[in-house]
Amino acid sequence: MRCGMRLEKVLVDQGFKDAVIIHGAVNDITVEVVRRNPDDKGFVPQPKRWVVEQVNGTLMLHRRLARDYDHRPDNAASRVYWASTAGMLRRLTTPSPAWRDGVELAA
Repeated sequence: MRCGMRLEKVLVDQGFKDAVIIHGAVNDITVEVVRRNPDDKGFVPQPKRWVVEQVNGTLMLHRRLARDYDHRPDNAASRVYWASTAGMLRRLTTPSPAWRDGVELAA
C-alpha cells in the first residue's frame, strides 16, 4: 500500500551486498551504504542510523506496536501513524517532563 509518498533514499549497513544496490537502482531509489570509521573501537553510534533507531525505540513504547498483533499492513501502518501523532502532540502541548523523567533508576 502506498500512502502517496515515495521512497527516495535508503541507508543500509556495510554488510549488505550489491543485490540491495541493484534492486534500488531498478526501482529508482538511492541506496547509501553507511560505513563505519575503521579507527573507531567498540560501540560508536552512526549519526544517520542513530536517528532511525531512536524513532523505532520511541514507537515501541506504544503497547500495540510492541508486538505484531495486526495481520493487515494497512492496520499496522495506521497504528504507526497514531503513535507518531501522539508523540508529536505530547511534545507540542506538554510543558512538563515525560513520565519517564520522574522514575528513579535502580542502582
